Order: sequence, then structure tokens, then C-alpha cells
Amino acid sequence: MPPAKTVSLDVTIMGREFRVSCPDNEKQSLIEAAAYLDRKMREIRETGKVIGVERIAIMAALNIAHELLSARPAETDTAKVKARLDRIGGLLDQALAQQDNLL
Repeated sequence: MPPAKTVSLDVTIMGREFRVSCPDNEKQSLIEAAAYLDRKMREIRETGKVIGVERIAIMAALNIAHELLSARPAETDTAKVKARLDRIGGLLDQALAQQDNLL
């Protein structure tokens, strides 16, 4: 399969335009990401506690990274999951063996 066509588009973040490139099939996602970043940066600016576009961008990036990491499912302990599945499998085997004895 040939690689996706690359397109350039302009996005506006905090009143400033940026030209960015992305695969054509990801254009809508990039537009949504830029709008999300713009919204987060404006929220930070409106608090009045952070001054300067660069600092606002860093705070927005930290907040977004925190959201991302908080939204990820907790890593599971595969050894515990395997042990639990083995225990459940044993219980199923016992139950099925009892069923066979009844028939």
C-alpha cells in the first residue's frame, strides 16, 4: 500500500497561525488537536497566573501529558492475572468433572 499523501494546512493557536504538514488521512485529527491545544492554552492564560506564550505552552503541554497518563489503564501484573486465570480454569475443570459424574 502506498504511503498516505501529505498535506499542509494552517492551524491557529492563540491567535497565531502555524502551517503544519500531516498525512491526508490524519488532517481532521490534527485540526481537532490544534483546537484542543488552543482551548487549553486560553484556559491557562485566562487564569492570569502564567504570563508569556512560551510558559503557557509548557503548562498546557504538562496538563495534556498528565491527562493522557491519567487516562491510561493501570499496568496489570501479568503474573497475578495468569495465576487467577489458572485458578479459574481449575475451578471450571472441577465443575465440569462433577457434571460428568452426574450424567
